[in-house]
Amino acid sequence: MTVVRDALPQYVALRRALGTKLQEPARTLEQFVEFLEREGSEFVTSELALRWAVQPQGVQPATWARRLGMVRRFAAWLSTIDTRTEVPPHRLLAPRRKRNKPHIFTEPEIGQLMAEATRLGSRTGLRALTYTTLIGLLTATGLRPGEALALDESDVDLESGILAVRQTKFGKSRFVPISESTRDALQKYAKQRDALCRRLRTSAFLVSERGDRLQGCTARRTFARISCVVGLRAAAGKHRSGRGPRLQDFRHCFATRKLIEWYQAGVDVAREMPKLTTYLGHVDVAHTYWYLEAVPELLQLATDRLSRTGGGSEGR
Repeated sequence: MTVVRDALPQYVALRRALGTKLQEPARTLEQFVEFLEREGSEFVTSELALRWAVQPQGVQPATWARRLGMVRRFAAWLSTIDTRTEVPPHRLLAPRRKRNKPHIFTEPEIGQLMAEATRLGSRTGLRALTYTTLIGLLTATGLRPGEALALDESDVDLESGILAVRQTKFGKSRFVPISESTRDALQKYAKQRDALCRRLRTSAFLVSERGDRLQGCTARRTFARISCVVGLRAAAGKHRSGRGPRLQDFRHCFATRKLIEWYQAGVDVAREMPKLTTYLGHVDVAHTYWYLEAVPELLQLATDRLSRTGGGSEGR
């Protein structure tokens, strides 16, 4: 067993003790250690780290940069234990900071995705039930996908119709009210879930076929495949789902529709925007205003409002 192999559990334990969940990075670093072992290397080198980082094909450069960043942080810590360790330099694979243009789902598209999710095969039928509920929940609430997957049973108050979203992005927590129809759908899911899986192995609200918490990487991969089937993504070869809508786009869709609704109703959007910022869990109202730039219909509505008011409150 190498120094790197021995050190990885210590690194993961330390990061988690400092408050980092480190779920996906821990699995990814395990794959990197396996790569080093196949290469016969007992320590990290920048050349091997770079070669491993760019292995996935058909992905965005930001994915390569994220993989290399995980190794860089691990190597920086490991270098204090093993002086042979090379720390890959910054900007070796600089990610492009341009944000993805959001996909705003139409009602028919959401219907197609929900219908295809109901056809997901599994032994008990729980897989289809969980994914239709996940898509419905994201559509109705605008939660981040990770927030929805992190919900525990105790976070879902079906009596009051309130979701407790705890310690998410930027360490913020908030309470999210849900509509009566959403509450009914979640209540139905919980009842069917408990009937289909009598041995839950997690406190999570949304669970996998095995009774564990549904993992983000699995949810993203499954959604990409569903999107391919309904024609929203073009497959990029065997086992590749290409580029297209993501689970995160349901959040963008929710925010965009709310803003369009306000503009069309003649609401003072500048006055209401901080409420949407709080609801979405943004740290700055500027992050919410990004939708005006990203969605042409919203930008046109804002422009029309400005021309009618002569540059009123929308400019604040």
